Amino acid sequence: MAFIPVDPQSHSAQAATFDLGTPAATGDPGPLMPETLYSCAIRVRYSLSTRPTIGCMPLPLPSPDSRAVVTGASQGIGEALATELAARGHNLIVTARRRDVLESLAARLNERYRVAVEVRPVDLADPAQRAELADELAARDISILCANAGTATFGAVAELDPAAEKAQVQLNVLGVHDLALAVLPGMLARRAGGILISGSAAGNSPIPNNATYAASKAFANTFSESLRGELRNTGVHVTLLAPGPVRTEVPDPDEASLVDRLIPDFLWISVEHTAQLSLDGLERNKMRVVPGLTSKAMSVASGYAPRAIVTPIVGAVYKKLGGG
Repeated sequence: MAFIPVDPQSHSAQAATFDLGTPAATGDPGPLMPETLYSCAIRVRYSLSTRPTIGCMPLPLPSPDSRAVVTGASQGIGEALATELAARGHNLIVTARRRDVLESLAARLNERYRVAVEVRPVDLADPAQRAELADELAARDISILCANAGTATFGAVAELDPAAEKAQVQLNVLGVHDLALAVLPGMLARRAGGILISGSAAGNSPIPNNATYAASKAFANTFSESLRGELRNTGVHVTLLAPGPVRTEVPDPDEASLVDRLIPDFLWISVEHTAQLSLDGLERNKMRVVPGLTSKAMSVASGYAPRAIVTPIVGAVYKKLGGG
């Protein structure tokens, strides 16, 4: 096996290659692709006071040909994930419905971090558009997929627009499932990659007046953690992000939404912090990242409190969010 040494400060690969010997036949992981050697290579961590230690590198290094994909990149967590990935040196493919917003984001990231940013204005709730993007990603070297795009509705399902509810399922469920299936074969072939799926603490239990969203996020939560179990020892990491309420900044009181007014300021977490925690968790192949007090409390409540008690209480809160 050979490895490319990594500078401990810049994490950039050096030119020299060192032979570590031929692996034994038993347990040999097979040939390593040069461009993804980072994902299962040997990293030497240098220390002034100790001998080098050896550890596994879980995610591919940024490279000219590889791309990290972020869906729902036009705002919120998606924009923060794209920014954090760019800061870590990854070239990007960003998707959302609005081309102008994506192009503005791409220009900012290119100027600040000198990374390539490809813009894909796609409505992932549209099966044809989603299939076209999935076909492209299946043919590309995708190192990281952040399946983040999603939407929510509030109110009783019977009183909501059926078309909007169906579109929500297309986006929140199939927008995750189809793209994960598209990038997975390439990641497995390269024995390296990462899939970050944005689920929700809302997917842990029934939520009346948020039924479609909660159910769609229950799929995202379960699919992510199930897939992670299937991909053990393949070099591909899967992490679920299950946040509570997040926002970019504190809104002006006159412009605050009903959600902003109902949820105290101390329970909100920033999208930037959420993105950093998520990508750090993916790097370590954590099963689930749960940032924020609210999401942690919801996770505990859904695991221990009787649903017959919790469901009506949560449903009353979400009824207010729906204007009821």
